[in-house]
Amino acid sequence: MDFDLSDEQRQLKDSVDRLLASAYGELTKRQGYMKEPNGYSAALWRQYAELGLLGVPFAEEHGGLGQGLTETMLLAEAFGRALAIEPYFATIVLGGGALRHSGNSALLSELVPSIVEGKLTLALAHQEAQARYNLADTATTARSDGKGGYTLEGEKRVALHGDSADKLIISARASGGRAERKGVGLFLVDAKANGVTRRGYPTQDGMRAADITLSGVKVGPEAVLAGPETGLDVLEHTIDEAIAALAAEAVGAMAALHEMTVDYLKTRKQFGVPIGSFQVLQHRAVDMYASLEQARSMAFYATMMAGEPNATERRKAMAAAKVQIGRSARHVGEQAIQLHGGIGMTMEYKAGHYFKRLTMIDMAYGDADHHLRELAKMGGLS
Repeated sequence: MDFDLSDEQRQLKDSVDRLLASAYGELTKRQGYMKEPNGYSAALWRQYAELGLLGVPFAEEHGGLGQGLTETMLLAEAFGRALAIEPYFATIVLGGGALRHSGNSALLSELVPSIVEGKLTLALAHQEAQARYNLADTATTARSDGKGGYTLEGEKRVALHGDSADKLIISARASGGRAERKGVGLFLVDAKANGVTRRGYPTQDGMRAADITLSGVKVGPEAVLAGPETGLDVLEHTIDEAIAALAAEAVGAMAALHEMTVDYLKTRKQFGVPIGSFQVLQHRAVDMYASLEQARSMAFYATMMAGEPNATERRKAMAAAKVQIGRSARHVGEQAIQLHGGIGMTMEYKAGHYFKRLTMIDMAYGDADHHLRELAKMGGLS
């Protein structure tokens, strides 16, 4: 299979790399963005819109660029390398993915132009306290009003950038038992609607999230993104694509962390010589690189399989990718911190921030151990 980028893809990668290198070159810039009202740079978000980055995965008929998963992978890797904190993952990959896979033409036509222009942000609120990694486990209820609308009741946890999003995509159970596969729908809710309460907070990796309470929140038929018959399928496909994007982001972060570590070994001196001249440390740096390349291979595989129509095969691929990404992230992160010594743990140095982000990526949607068990249950890769 040919993994070479097209000229257009190279141009996209180069333009994003240049933008983020300038915007995130110093750690102090990232720390400054975190202090802005929404927890990220509003000016940089507008630049993403001007470059067309917010329209990458959406169809041209809805106002997007009609590009694919490879372009999303390139962007995610660049965001990982820069430790970018803007809500691209929350709005475009998660929220936008749910929109695209729902096939709801009316909502796509209505919302995508505003998303592409950077005027509308989304958050996908599906996680619940009791559910852990089971997407079907949904205690939030959607009570039908008999006219196509619903009343939502329940609580959601750790909705990424949910505290600043303009609209929320909520998973709720319209029928069946709490963990049954059937009966889960997806509903579009205005973040400021009556009955919606949000408690925002910073996450360990510099991002933002929110716990959301829904009390008698009424939505009309036009706000049903995916009905109870298809909602879980849409959610699962969205999360599979999200895992592929996170895999690419992790590769970007690991690559930057490896480069930073090698540079440190070349400059830090002991006994009058660079510590990089010590063979045992060279071997550890090479082991880091091997882990990085294993992760890169699985990120390519995840991107290739994220569009697989067979849900079972797609889930196997995502589980395998998550296992390798989690293992590589932990190895690269631990080695980087150990080789840097005390400076690697300080808030003023990037190494620890990369490791935090990699740890959060490993935990998102199931850590390496969870996905290894899931892969075993599914019989492994075919």
